[in-house]
Amino acid sequence: MAKVSTNISIDAEIKAQAQELFADFGMDLSTAINIFLRQAVRENAIPFAISRDVPNAVTQDAIEAAERGEETFGPFDSVSALMEALNA
Repeated sequence: MAKVSTNISIDAEIKAQAQELFADFGMDLSTAINIFLRQAVRENAIPFAISRDVPNAVTQDAIEAAERGEETFGPFDSVSALMEALNA
């Protein structure tokens, strides 16, 4: 199979981190990108989920507090108390 060169722009820090990661797997960046492209073509899709479902740190802390049964806000005795907490 004929090989071609392709130029892409990559954030320098991400590139360095990716090169370090892939080196641990015994491959270079070019090999890793080729694996990604082959898998995308094979699946006819991006081969991993893309989402914004990961909560930020504040939301994650609130979720964990709620799972522990901690009441981080409320209960409120009045609408004005609720509004005061929301606007804080």
